[in-house]
Amino acid sequence: MTRKQSRAEFEHVMCPHLGSAYNLAMWLMRHPQDAEDAVQTAYLKAYNAFDRFQGDYAAAWVLKIVRNTCLTALNKKNADRTKVVSLDAALSGSESHRIIPFLHDTQAQPDANLAAKHERNLVHAAINRLPVDYREVVVLREFEDMTYQQIADITEVPIGTIMSRLSRARKALRELLSLSEDGGQRSEL
Repeated sequence: MTRKQSRAEFEHVMCPHLGSAYNLAMWLMRHPQDAEDAVQTAYLKAYNAFDRFQGDYAAAWVLKIVRNTCLTALNKKNADRTKVVSLDAALSGSESHRIIPFLHDTQAQPDANLAAKHERNLVHAAINRLPVDYREVVVLREFEDMTYQQIADITEVPIGTIMSRLSRARKALRELLSLSEDGGQRSEL
């Protein structure tokens, strides 16, 4: 295969997933420029590793590279500010399949109801307050609609850990959203 054919095949695999890649990077990095840098770096890493791509689920392959690139950048950026978060003590609430029905509507409509927009902003702010391990599983499950197995493949952790993290993240989000309704603050998240 020529270099031109290889590049065309790579772009055929990669390009459909750039939106998801940027979405994940944005949630993990929290800043547009950092997210763009991470996606660009991941794109180059994916291109250099394309000969090892086995043709399986392309989105998982791409998002795994983006995730690892983001985590490496975050570790470098936050090397001296490690933060330990324990959510077990205060979390309560029943498990639900989806956090909030409108969570999937990530594009604001021009005529969007002001209350719905406010709620969406509260949810996004609450997600941003989650630890990165919880934030990434929420984004992959709720925004990218990935299965537990796909998330486990991307994050390289057991499926049970994914389920646990997602459950804890949902509980934390319910608590954060409940506190925001009451006007309260939670400092450790």
